[in-house]
Amino acid sequence: MARGNGNPAVLQTIRADWKRHWNIYLMALPVIAYYVIFHYGPMYGLQIAFKDFQPAKGIWGSPWAGFKHFESFFNGIYFGRLLKNTVLINLYELLFGFPAAIVLALLLNEIRSSMFKRLVQTVSYLPHFISIVVVAGMMIDFLGRTGLINQLLASFGIEPIDFLKEAGWFRFLFVSSGIWQGVGWGSIIYLAAISAIDPMLYEAARIDGAGRWKQTLHVTIPGIMPTIAILFILQMGSMLSVGSEKVLLLYNPLTYSTADVISTYVYRKGVLEASYSFTAAVGLFNSVVSFILIVAANSVTRRLSENKLW
Repeated sequence: MARGNGNPAVLQTIRADWKRHWNIYLMALPVIAYYVIFHYGPMYGLQIAFKDFQPAKGIWGSPWAGFKHFESFFNGIYFGRLLKNTVLINLYELLFGFPAAIVLALLLNEIRSSMFKRLVQTVSYLPHFISIVVVAGMMIDFLGRTGLINQLLASFGIEPIDFLKEAGWFRFLFVSSGIWQGVGWGSIIYLAAISAIDPMLYEAARIDGAGRWKQTLHVTIPGIMPTIAILFILQMGSMLSVGSEKVLLLYNPLTYSTADVISTYVYRKGVLEASYSFTAAVGLFNSVVSFILIVAANSVTRRLSENKLW
């Protein structure tokens, strides 16, 4: 009886809420439809990771293979290299790229000349709007054996270096170019967070005798710490997701030892070799590990700073 009485009450509440906020629900429908169609709908195809998928038989008609493709990936000769390269590139981006946007935002906040500040912001934002293909082309032209960098080195009597064909240079070039392209755009979020800090806190710090450095240390950084924590959690969630486009444009067989990552391996196996089940298994492994990392990062930041994503 309690159950029967409860359902009509819930339905009545839903109807009343719909009548009151129907326009808001209508505005949300396209967003909900987008995620259902393009994010949740394709999850139906994840089952091919556990099958020997044959396009002619379709997803349901293909025979089950269990964990065969996962075992093949974990026991493969490239597993260690792929995991190492993916983690190291993301770790370098986390150690150097993540703080770069924070530092730039703090420096911009200290500039008193509005004209110079706008100039610096414009110059730092512009690389974000350059296509990855164009950035890769610039790197190939500048860093080639006859490129501008080697011409400058030759003027100092240094032997030319074919940067993009030496495995030892790839991670440095990939991460540094990523910082150059994204640091300005990434600083926008932190500048917005800084602008939301109560000016009375700075006034109180000045009354207590705090200079610009101490104001930054004790007012600005704590004020943007929730934003830092949220973006750190999101960054951790993409630790195994190196952008394959840029790597594909820059790497070559000579740099596979340091440049080949999970996403490029999935591209070669899935698109070029049509190993759909195998690449689905690799992609599922990648997603599960990313989910675990984002949950772990959320738990750690919640315990250390009481800031969390959920």
